[in-house]
Amino acid sequence: MRRLLRHPVRLVPFGFLVAILIGTGVLMLPLATSEHRYTPFLTALFTATSAVSVTGLSVVDTPNYWNESGLVMITVLTQVGGLGIVTGATLVILMVARRLGLRSRLLVQAETAEFGIGDVRRLLLRIAGTALVCEAVITGILTVRLWVTYDYPFDRALWSSVFHAVQAFNNGGFALYTDNLIGFSTDPWVSLPLALGAVLGGVGFPALFEAVREWRQPARWAIATKLTIWGSLVLLMVGFLGLLAIEWANPETLGIYAWHDKILAAFTQDAFIRTGGFNVVDVAGLEEESFPLVIALMFIGGGSASTAGGIKVTTFFLLAFVIWAELRGEPDVTIGHRRVATASQRQAITVALLSVALVAGGTVLLIFLTEGVRFYEALFEVTSAFTTTGLSVGLAPALPEGGQLALIVLMYVGRVGPLTLGSAIALNTRRRLYRYPEEQPIVG
Repeated sequence: MRRLLRHPVRLVPFGFLVAILIGTGVLMLPLATSEHRYTPFLTALFTATSAVSVTGLSVVDTPNYWNESGLVMITVLTQVGGLGIVTGATLVILMVARRLGLRSRLLVQAETAEFGIGDVRRLLLRIAGTALVCEAVITGILTVRLWVTYDYPFDRALWSSVFHAVQAFNNGGFALYTDNLIGFSTDPWVSLPLALGAVLGGVGFPALFEAVREWRQPARWAIATKLTIWGSLVLLMVGFLGLLAIEWANPETLGIYAWHDKILAAFTQDAFIRTGGFNVVDVAGLEEESFPLVIALMFIGGGSASTAGGIKVTTFFLLAFVIWAELRGEPDVTIGHRRVATASQRQAITVALLSVALVAGGTVLLIFLTEGVRFYEALFEVTSAFTTTGLSVGLAPALPEGGQLALIVLMYVGRVGPLTLGSAIALNTRRRLYRYPEEQPIVG
């Protein structure tokens, strides 16, 4: 344990693992299920991992299998996973001890991707405040809507609103309805607040704070903020127009709605694709042409230091600029009159290639372990698990134990992050005091 504490970054994957194990133990108890029976270990482990990793995949019917105690536990695990084990732990230290040691600040730096350690106290308070305010606003709108329009009893409307607000902002994806949010696909007062919460939670706190602070002068934004904000808007538009065009006449998705409801459903589903996890249309009923688009958007994911997963928007667009500079023969990669550090380029390439390898390997493993599964179904489910999205074509509950274990590992690694996990394992790197002669091997 002393060796573990010596390197703060190691506590990030360790903290998530502890939360998963605690959640598994609680969910296995009879008090968590509607029929008051013990839950099999694998089912509890899958659900706890899905909640902590803010994925939303499930191997059981969430609203009918779990009772209120189990659903409360899922909500707590989602909130903990969304804000981060380390961020939550440091907030406790802040409130109890009224001070932060250097080690605690380094822990938060590893989790939130905050580059400086001088303003960690203020950063943590802003993160917690932003999350609570967003969830409270969503809860208020949904409570009034469900109470007044759908005739829910007030306590049921409030509980449903709190549950879905936490899931939306933390990009969880669990729902209290068997058909997820399909029943609210044409109700803008329910679907739009949840979609907005998923988008805000998926932007990332550093980019969100800087964009709000410097909203009048976007030219002064840091490169990461520019890539995240503008890149997210581009991806939202591409996904929206793509889904609308492909699914417009599909009777299993958008084809049954009026034109204005098609626009609403396409937009909200697009907002949930990049790790939000909710679905307002039947994902299994999508046209085959939509699957490459959806898988690509899931793989990219949200912003850095956010509740979202994926390789991150910054990584994707940074690699695009790297390719563009290489095609033009430029010696440096520049974005907005700023030169991108070589270390950042290497990190982006490492994250992308590790993620491709994990998704490809997981897909092959799932096909090998599951009889009769189609390639695109396996690829979709594996991508959804690794990117902590939670969208599903219905394959997860039918998987054998080996397949479910594979998705559990992918969800955990996807939440922790391949680069963070690799750094936690190989922390004893040293700086060389010499460099070898350079050589240029033939590429291509």
